[in-house]
Amino acid sequence: MGETHRRGSRRVTSRLVTPADAVESLRRKIHRKWAEAVCADLGSGDPVMFSVPLRPGVSTGTGVTRIGPEAWTEWHMSWREFADRDHPEGVVIVRKPVSVRGVTAEYPATLVVDLDAAVALTTGTEPPTEPPTVDVARARELASSLRATGALLTPATIRAAYRIGADDAEVLLKAVAWLRRHPDAGAWTARQLPVPGMHSKWLDTHGALLRDIAGRDVRTEVRPRPAVLHLTYVDPDHAGSGRRRHDAWTTGDVHDLAYRPRIVLVVENRDSRLWFPPVPDTIVVEGGGKAAAALLANVPWIRAADHVVYWGDIDADGYAILDRFRAALADPGPDGAPPKEVTSILMDDTDLHRYAKHGLNHDKEGRPLKKREATLRHLTEAEATAYDIITTGQASFRRIEQEAIPLADAAARLLDVTKPEQ
Repeated sequence: MGETHRRGSRRVTSRLVTPADAVESLRRKIHRKWAEAVCADLGSGDPVMFSVPLRPGVSTGTGVTRIGPEAWTEWHMSWREFADRDHPEGVVIVRKPVSVRGVTAEYPATLVVDLDAAVALTTGTEPPTEPPTVDVARARELASSLRATGALLTPATIRAAYRIGADDAEVLLKAVAWLRRHPDAGAWTARQLPVPGMHSKWLDTHGALLRDIAGRDVRTEVRPRPAVLHLTYVDPDHAGSGRRRHDAWTTGDVHDLAYRPRIVLVVENRDSRLWFPPVPDTIVVEGGGKAAAALLANVPWIRAADHVVYWGDIDADGYAILDRFRAALADPGPDGAPPKEVTSILMDDTDLHRYAKHGLNHDKEGRPLKKREATLRHLTEAEATAYDIITTGQASFRRIEQEAIPLADAAARLLDVTKPEQ
């Protein structure tokens, strides 16, 4: 029911939009603009109306001739039937004149509706074709509550708050209100904030949203948590002295290491740290995932080591941690220490194939590991190859856990990559 022709230099598609087509177009427009409409309803922004052209490219009798009289009549009758139905307030069919065979009459040209009418039309089909794009009542209630707390009300913040779910949205509202009463959050850590209903890791997930809505980033205000490193001394001479093998080091505390390491190996698994074989002048540090990369990078004795080496799982998280750790050490330290190179062991493509028999496709709860890709700019070519294989499905598995690789293999590789140059 359409034809393409040129109007001047512009290419125009002549077509007739049926009521069903118009409703589907409204569904897409609601998805794109509901947040703007909700903001406008609360006085933030210009009013938003949803309009659908009903006969684009058809404005004259010539256009009707191109379409065909039979198709034109059928289309006109469908809109006459639509207009005869009971519709919610706010549904307007704009009509404009067209001369057909010398007779001029008003024909439907544009469907114009507000948000409530648009939602009613898209959910009023029998049976409904799809679930509602948005629960307008909930969206308005949430937006109104945000405005009452003094939050920054924008289409982007409303969309983000609507997506997080009712329970987290309730915590968000309480957090914004709490921040208004507390201009300084420096007396608490991020996990100590006494916001009702906020669990200790809520800010890890929703901190950016709270920043955008409250207009301040509480994550930069809270008391920083000192870095606490759990480490194991694996130097054989130290082990022979009978002194403690396992230790902890806290940023800012008065504490001396048993010896200054020439080699620092960062691992992610506790068992790998606790039972790592003897390697001269080496300390094995238990990492803390991606979040700990910057903390480790700011530890002076780690930067002072001749070799900083990372060993993690062969999976999406393992390479993301390596990438972040390497990026953090590529910048100078807070005390002016120069950038530091990070070497990895047992994480390149040859290692992936060598230990493929230990490959897994499920997590610890038995759930399938999903495809995950990200741009990691700090991997070597061999690491990047392994990352691509493991994350894009080129391999029959998505993870090789660190614990599955013999510690003797890790110690041998560590000695190889850190041996003094001849």
